[in-house]
Amino acid sequence: MYKEHIIQQMKEVFKELPFGIEHTLKVLKNAEDIVEGEHIGDSERALISLIAILHDIGAVEAKRKYGSIEGVYQEKEGPLVAKAILEKEGLNPKDIERICYVIGHHHTPSMIDGLDFQIQWESDLLENLTVMDKQKDYQKIKKCIDENFKTTTGKEIAYKRFLE
Repeated sequence: MYKEHIIQQMKEVFKELPFGIEHTLKVLKNAEDIVEGEHIGDSERALISLIAILHDIGAVEAKRKYGSIEGVYQEKEGPLVAKAILEKEGLNPKDIERICYVIGHHHTPSMIDGLDFQIQWESDLLENLTVMDKQKDYQKIKKCIDENFKTTTGKEIAYKRFLE
């Protein structure tokens, strides 16, 4: 399946930023767990997996061009890198367009426009909350979870991981 090929290509891109590989694989696992709990169908499941694998793929190019991996630069550079990978794999152009849309806005919650994007947002946030967790500010964590998690499964995972 092309998922494994795309994981390999992601790892190749992230050779210069190895922490990106570990983060991406954790986000992918979170996405798969949420998808499983939400009983998402196979085609949408595959799309969500690809979004998770490629969500930060613009980080290396952002670092090269702007000296920063800030979200705004990842959103700017990610879609082009992702599109090249996905076209090489022969993905449906409509799916490529959707994946690139999410990648191009994955740090902008106001742009969430579907369950696939919401699951990506939650999957990434589950990893980013670990930073907040180290500060032990549980009120802040609870507020973040309550404001950002819309899927039942994502919210359950977040509560179990950070508040129990």
